[in-house]
Amino acid sequence: MEDGGLWLIELESALQDDCTVDDIYAICHGKALPEALRLDVWQVCLGVRNKTDQLAQFNEIYDLAFQAQLRSDCEEFVSKLGNEDEDKVSVVCDLESILTFYCKNRNLVYEANNGWVELMLPLLSLKLIRSDTYNLFEAIRDTYIPKGCIKNGTVFNVFRLLLLYHDPELCTILDTKRITPDCYAMGWFQTLFASTCTLPVVLSMWDLYFQQSDPFLVFFLSLIVLINQRDQILTMKGSSKEELISFLVNMPCNIEADDVLDFCSLAQYYSVKTPASFKRDLLQVLFGAQRGSGKPEGSVVSQALCLPVSVNELIENASLINPHPEAVRFFLVDCRPAEQYNSGHLSTAFHLDSNLMLQEPEAFQTAVQGLLRSQRNAIDANSNAGGEHLCFLGSGRLEEDQYTHMVVASFLQKNTKYVSLLTGGYEAIHEYFGESMVDCLEDHDPLKCLLCNKEQLRYGGPKGSGNNNNQKSLPSGANSASSSATNSLKRASQRSGGAHNAANGNGAGDRKSTIDLFSKLSLAMKTKSAEVKEKLIDYISNPNATEPGTSRTGNGGEKHVSRNDRNGKRYRNVPPVFSIGEDHEDDDELNSAASESSSVVRGSKTNSQPQTDPGAEEIVSIQSFLKGPDVIRYFKCQEVHLNGYMYDSYLLVTATHMIVLRELETQRDRARIIVRRLLQSIVKITAKKRHRDLITFKYGYPEEENLVITDMDRFLIPNASEVTDL
Repeated sequence: MEDGGLWLIELESALQDDCTVDDIYAICHGKALPEALRLDVWQVCLGVRNKTDQLAQFNEIYDLAFQAQLRSDCEEFVSKLGNEDEDKVSVVCDLESILTFYCKNRNLVYEANNGWVELMLPLLSLKLIRSDTYNLFEAIRDTYIPKGCIKNGTVFNVFRLLLLYHDPELCTILDTKRITPDCYAMGWFQTLFASTCTLPVVLSMWDLYFQQSDPFLVFFLSLIVLINQRDQILTMKGSSKEELISFLVNMPCNIEADDVLDFCSLAQYYSVKTPASFKRDLLQVLFGAQRGSGKPEGSVVSQALCLPVSVNELIENASLINPHPEAVRFFLVDCRPAEQYNSGHLSTAFHLDSNLMLQEPEAFQTAVQGLLRSQRNAIDANSNAGGEHLCFLGSGRLEEDQYTHMVVASFLQKNTKYVSLLTGGYEAIHEYFGESMVDCLEDHDPLKCLLCNKEQLRYGGPKGSGNNNNQKSLPSGANSASSSATNSLKRASQRSGGAHNAANGNGAGDRKSTIDLFSKLSLAMKTKSAEVKEKLIDYISNPNATEPGTSRTGNGGEKHVSRNDRNGKRYRNVPPVFSIGEDHEDDDELNSAASESSSVVRGSKTNSQPQTDPGAEEIVSIQSFLKGPDVIRYFKCQEVHLNGYMYDSYLLVTATHMIVLRELETQRDRARIIVRRLLQSIVKITAKKRHRDLITFKYGYPEEENLVITDMDRFLIPNASEVTDL
């Protein structure tokens, strides 16, 4: 047999074993799947290979309020397929049964043109039994269809930001025509192109899509559809809005089966060229089980001027050694007033005073030219401070950042590519470094630094307390999305050569090593700055722009959590101890009632007295409580319930207890005590394998060789290693 057929034998063998998505991808490498193996491959990729027959629960009663509309749409859809009359009846019956049960099982409402019927077409073409078809449909909806595919939905705000990032000119043309992405891309996102592409194209595309296991890929596929037709769109600037929308909607129809591999490869390339934190922070907002028909919860992108970037990615990006040439590299532009910049800034930052834009327009334009020249020199010198991607930095205070936003807008108006804005501004950087800022920030003067001289940090922590939780500005689901989705982003980026961006997203446990490395980088940059012989203009302080500034030292630093550190042995004749290991899904079933309680204080149930504190259920002042004499440290966090809800909270540690305050939405600076545990009752601390900031505290007691777990609490804690170390 020729070598070309060996992969099929290998694939068949793997499918007979308990193979994974990664195994399949490693074997197939983008090759077209044979029809005989497509079902098995899809079932593995979608995680439904051994799933039970859910339709067995269906009572075959078709009594939904919208049943007539659903049946009519099914019949109309099937009539276009060209089947024989006998087949049509069977197909309509299966289609209506599956969608009816899906609505009842998920408590959803069917609406005309919501994409469900079209999404079923590729699945019906496989001619499977109904239970397999249903399981595939449900998995695709849960994993790959973004939430809120509605007019003005978050999905389309996100897509517009991506288009603005990669092709600002094209985005401006569509904005000028008042053509928002929901006008033309609704079907693309609702059906993964099943409503616009031919069946062979959809099957080939889904083969690759499911092997990539990247739910965000639909955004980049849609981006490629637009960019490939940009020349035609530019020539239609004079056409009417309706004509242009009609052209845009039907663009995917031109894709042929032979184009699919290149199409997906281009999408992967653009994915690598996009800041990873943007995708990671939106996973929870956009993807997951479709449990309701309402809009997704508030998104960071709804009113965003441009693409947001997290402080974690910015710092880690600057400290990378020998990054992949195609990966995102930032050129940081600090837009704060001169006095703020001079009292502390990142060594890699170029200073562009936003006040100059209004006060001295000519000087501002000169400064911009200096910025672009410095950026080019830094890129040519392969400097850590150099990159194609412009990341603008404000103070983090709205009253000042309005000028920063004006500067960003001026770059966007010039159709500048790769423009982003740091979420939280300089305040986020300040809090990220915390006690390490003296080593990592250049020219930092605590006497002049506005943040050091605030009476309170944003969370009420005293100066020098080490409460450096900078994640306040990130979306609530930034690190709590499904592990499969986050892992897929890592793998997809790795395959395209940009692995470090996505991988860094889950490395919160390596934060200290990043700070150590950045400290060394900062020292190198300061040394290099002494060699700069020429200043661009008097009011720009940027000693780093043309210097390589590379730091080749550092070995990765401290390691907090490793898969090899898992504690798999039972306790034998020893008291309870702390352990950081891998959290197992089985634990989610443990005492879910405790995790669902929202108003009753949860106290330790073992090795402690029942909770009798008369003030336990009081509404307390957050600031007063945090300053209590017994409080050793406190951390901003989010309490995570099994149902997926998260609540802004504070975790406090005293000499004897762990206490959690949940913020009250209706009362500022007020909170309710919802957890009070004796420290001695904590027997295990576990972290998710791929989400090191998702920490579970387990309570119980040792019984002979075993640990008896009686209760648990789960929190999303930025920089969780600080908490677990404490």
